[in-house]
Amino acid sequence: MNEQLVKELQSITGKGSKYIRNVLELLGEKNTVPFIARYRKEMTGGMDEEEIKEISDRFTYLENLEKRKQEVIRLIDEQGLLTEDLRRNILKQTVLNRVEDLYRPFKQKKKTRATEAKRKGLGPFAERILLQEPMDVEAAAEEFMGEEVETAEAAITGALDIIAEKISDEPKYRSYILKVIRDTADMVTAKKKNGEDPTGVFEMYYSYQEPIRKIVPHRVLAINRGEKLGVLGVRMEYDMERLKRYIGKQEIKEKSATGRYMETAVADALKRLIMPSIEREVRNGLTENGEQHAIDIFAENLKGLLLQPPLKGRVLLGLDPAFRTGCKMAVIDHSGQFIDKGVIYPHPPQKKYDAAKKSVLETIRKYGVSLIAIGNGTASRETELFVSELVKENGLGTQFIIVNEAGASVYSASEIAREEFPGFNVEERSAVSIARRVQDPLSELVKIDPKSIGVGQYQHDVNQKNLAETLDFVVETTVNRVGVNVNTASHTLLEHVAGLSPSISKNIVKYREENDGFKTRKDIGKVPRLGSKTFEQCIGFLRIPEGGEPLDQTPIHPENYKAAYALIGQLGLKKEDIGTDDMSKKLDQINIEDMAADLDIGIPTLEDIVEALKSPTRDIRDDFETPLLKSDVLSMEDLKEGMKLSGTVRNVTDFGAFVDIGVKQDGLVHISKMTSRFIKHPMEVVSVGDIVDVTVTGVDVGKERISLSMKR
Repeated sequence: MNEQLVKELQSITGKGSKYIRNVLELLGEKNTVPFIARYRKEMTGGMDEEEIKEISDRFTYLENLEKRKQEVIRLIDEQGLLTEDLRRNILKQTVLNRVEDLYRPFKQKKKTRATEAKRKGLGPFAERILLQEPMDVEAAAEEFMGEEVETAEAAITGALDIIAEKISDEPKYRSYILKVIRDTADMVTAKKKNGEDPTGVFEMYYSYQEPIRKIVPHRVLAINRGEKLGVLGVRMEYDMERLKRYIGKQEIKEKSATGRYMETAVADALKRLIMPSIEREVRNGLTENGEQHAIDIFAENLKGLLLQPPLKGRVLLGLDPAFRTGCKMAVIDHSGQFIDKGVIYPHPPQKKYDAAKKSVLETIRKYGVSLIAIGNGTASRETELFVSELVKENGLGTQFIIVNEAGASVYSASEIAREEFPGFNVEERSAVSIARRVQDPLSELVKIDPKSIGVGQYQHDVNQKNLAETLDFVVETTVNRVGVNVNTASHTLLEHVAGLSPSISKNIVKYREENDGFKTRKDIGKVPRLGSKTFEQCIGFLRIPEGGEPLDQTPIHPENYKAAYALIGQLGLKKEDIGTDDMSKKLDQINIEDMAADLDIGIPTLEDIVEALKSPTRDIRDDFETPLLKSDVLSMEDLKEGMKLSGTVRNVTDFGAFVDIGVKQDGLVHISKMTSRFIKHPMEVVSVGDIVDVTVTGVDVGKERISLSMKR
């Protein structure tokens, strides 16, 4: 293992070198991040998934950087130009761009103005100008005239091209200028003459200027989008004279005989060769930072959405609202299995209101529906009103909830949906999905491309590969933290369990169907192509409730069953006592350090075993707030300034949070209206799925805008 890279990782992450080495070794042995985080805590010092992934990503970057350093050293050495100072300078760099700056003077260049001038024999003339000793430049230029250099002016121009390129290749100039631009330059934008922005989306950037060091990530992405769409012109404003003076002091001697020519070369090097690449690097850095920030926001929002508590043990009716084609209905039982479907036409143009009421009422009574899930798309408001009236008129105890159906259409038309419901049309599948989103959000949302779920900001403007990798990691991490019932999970959900591939996940479902389910975790090892390494990685995250082995319903890994039963025995209890108050009380009385030594296991592992024995079926999602259920309906017209309501946070952005308060349009709580204290970002206060108390501060029905405040 490269100890230098370990030291660099230690300085970056602040983690001990022993733990970093352990993480890298575990990853090298093909252990998954969730498995390492959960079941190898002693080896990692208790790092979570994000910290382990950061070490993995940083190591990959540093490893590639090291390879490039060695390649650059080799290429320079082959030219016979490598010095010990240059070697040391290359090796100490921590950013790839700086390594490339050091290599630039030695790089075999493609055809440039300078290489052409050298080819024409103007190199010696350039060297004479660089000496800056007394000479008649115009007269000297005539010595270099020939077939390809027809005039003295052409000779001088070519020589200055060579000097400009030499100046531009100097690494220390680029480092200095890069810092100056980052610290002092302004980003300036203006509306292009023929730029089309009919709704004024980019209006604030029509005449805009802000220091680069202060510009926030979401504004960078907005400017980039406006530029890409041809609405905005973007430039950087900085003190060019300061940069000329800086290079001039280094390059132009005090009593230079060729000073004015050198000044021309310096100005050309800056304008033509240095500044375009510096500006690109600065813009790229701002964009990368903005994109990463947007991806992080999306990831946090997605995590909040996936961790919304399931409403278990209910029979649900899902409604996918529509006008002309009718509202599709789907009933699912307490375990999410489809029971029945239908279609009603309570809205124009059919207006079969009474028939629709009768159909829904019969469905509710026939199947004991306790909750109706209504999609928030077209006709949602009208369908909500219809359901509210039905419940009131018939004195039903049935409640309803509005479900964000973002991505439901993507799922409904997908191969996964066609596999699940081959005889259904798209809207019928959507109705099932809407109901399941309420009953078990995680199990249903994993079937949809995370980018389609609708909790991001500028998600179409960021690096799609990085976005996909980050969101997939969030899904994988969340699924494994929650755990999966192997006897009910879809193959899509199983695919996100540590170590399981799509093909093995399908094999698990097939084996389950052929063998009437799994009775113990040991049975999972019999699944075709599920080898010992895969079994080790996945088994702790797969649960078997009410199976033949009580520990199989817990997150305790089978490798620790012996220790768990030894602990139970030392408490004078039996496996039937798992999860009882008696066991919890006795577990609270043990000395963790002494017991870990007695059982010959690590303290973190023992702490996890203790928690699992106390609450064997605990779902971490139960720690979050349950969704708001409704029995009445509001419209925007009902809202008045000063009205106090409860709502669910649907999306968090850099400038605020969007809250569902029970009307068709979500309201915005601006960051300035979240709390009386100063906060840098709304995520310091709220997350997706939070239930918050808000006050209506403004309603614009025409623009469908609702302003809210969370300040008390």
